[in-house]
Amino acid sequence: MSSFMIRFLICNIFISGIVVILLIAKSILKNNLSSRMQYNLWFLLLGLLAVPFMPVQPVGFLQVFSWIGSLKNTSVSDAGMIMDDAAAHNAPGTANWMNDFTLSISMETPSAAGLILWGIWIAGILAMVVLVVRSKVRLCTLKKSALPVQNKEVRRLYRNCLDEMNITKAIPVYSTAFLKSPIIVGLFKPCIYLPIHLISNYNIMDIRYMLLHELQHYRHKDALANHLMNLTGVLYWFNPFVWYALREMRNDREVACDTSVLKMLGEEFYEDYGNTLINFAQKVSLTPFPFATGLRGNMKQMKRRIINIATYEKPSVWKKVRGLTAFGTTAALLMGFAPILSTYAADSNRYQWSTSFENISYTDLSSYFDGYEGSFVLYDLESNAWTIYDIERATMRVSPNSTYKIYDALFGLEDGIITPENSFIAWDKKEYPFEAWNADQSLQSAMHSSVNWYFQTINEQLGVSAANSYIQEIGYGNENISGNFSSYWMESSLKISPVEQVSLLTKLYNNSFYFTPENINAVKDSICISSSENGAFYGKTGTGRVNGQDVNGWFIGYVESSNHTCFFATNIQNAQDATGSKASEISLSILSDMNIWK
Repeated sequence: MSSFMIRFLICNIFISGIVVILLIAKSILKNNLSSRMQYNLWFLLLGLLAVPFMPVQPVGFLQVFSWIGSLKNTSVSDAGMIMDDAAAHNAPGTANWMNDFTLSISMETPSAAGLILWGIWIAGILAMVVLVVRSKVRLCTLKKSALPVQNKEVRRLYRNCLDEMNITKAIPVYSTAFLKSPIIVGLFKPCIYLPIHLISNYNIMDIRYMLLHELQHYRHKDALANHLMNLTGVLYWFNPFVWYALREMRNDREVACDTSVLKMLGEEFYEDYGNTLINFAQKVSLTPFPFATGLRGNMKQMKRRIINIATYEKPSVWKKVRGLTAFGTTAALLMGFAPILSTYAADSNRYQWSTSFENISYTDLSSYFDGYEGSFVLYDLESNAWTIYDIERATMRVSPNSTYKIYDALFGLEDGIITPENSFIAWDKKEYPFEAWNADQSLQSAMHSSVNWYFQTINEQLGVSAANSYIQEIGYGNENISGNFSSYWMESSLKISPVEQVSLLTKLYNNSFYFTPENINAVKDSICISSSENGAFYGKTGTGRVNGQDVNGWFIGYVESSNHTCFFATNIQNAQDATGSKASEISLSILSDMNIWK
């Protein structure tokens, strides 16, 4: 809850900017966009405002094209790599070449600031709901006081209006003394309510224009739009940009309805329709019912509507084409913001991977995971091709746990705390739960037994500033070491995705960091599992243990042969038994069936 609230507020900064961009676009393109198109643009904004609450990440247009293009690669890959379901259940066991020791940690408590903001937001929503319910009660009272219109001339006129608009649905019309302007209410059972003074004091043509206006609201499903706007106002009660946008949307809706009425009328009636609005303007007031639509608005809005009527011309074919082009361009611009607004995407725990220009094959490896939630990522260096199982989890950042020690060692080497020739650190004589930890260590032994205190010692000598600088330099995951400095990589603040693990391993292999080559080689040697004339296998496990349960298992590494190098990362998640050892079993089974490593 608390983390969602922080991200939601960040999203609102972007939302405010998008509202400004939309207003600017409407101002620039107003001569090309019809009034109906200007109104419809606001629905795109409503869609964007729903994005932060979606449980999945919206995709951009480029990513859609990338997925379509990758379908061919997927089918080819699957055809050339037939996986035997039984193989997943008979994966070769891991040898004792990599111990998977880990300590249990307690789950961190949520941010107090986030919880306070969550409470304020919920309190505001409840207050808005009370106001909406209050208006609903007043509307129900109005309905009870209303009577069916008895005036025969008005009833006949209303039937003619229904016929004129080809509306076959029975929409009752009532009169009431508690309204100043006509309204139409009801999503599934719409009803029109006319003020008694309108029937008593206005000529029949004025009533006809107003009835046509209300029926246009029905035809364009404005009751549904009202509910969407009300819901948006409740959820975004604190954002003045959203409230301004909703007000402008309601104004554009009335102008669009006026235009729809004008399309039905001959040019000789435009002036009469405008005069109806002018004569009625003094008695029009904003309706207190958020569920209703009607002939309403303040004097500024009325002036805008009168100008629209006075300058209205039926659009030519060329103007319609220009309008559609302008609408499409603006819509594409707005939809491009969708991934940014998603709290799922805006969450620092998801890697924003631009896959548009990547050669990616998506494959189903679920049989290998045997009940675990997880992903597998493989990158072939020579062919520059990716193979991915479960792209959603492959881009989800989780704690790296002991896999981070690869880079912690590299930072220690670069800073001179240890060297390739002398990586010795003396045991501090504290008793640890694993016998292998209770001894002096070198980089080789510490990496082999995943000795926490060895790497914590390197970290202490590095200091927060240097560690943070190195992490930012190589771009490690979310680059967040705000957790406890002795354990920020263990189910704490630092997080990384499987895709990023593979990308970093590739950079480590090629020394894209431009670190000292001897230091790069020392780290490579420390994670070397097997080496022969046929090639070498490198890897590091990691296990996240929370409250005594293994919930997060990693195995990352690469396979190097004389003419082929592949990098991989496997991550598994479960309520228990999700260990680095299990992740390595899954990885070895997949790599074996892919003929990458036997």
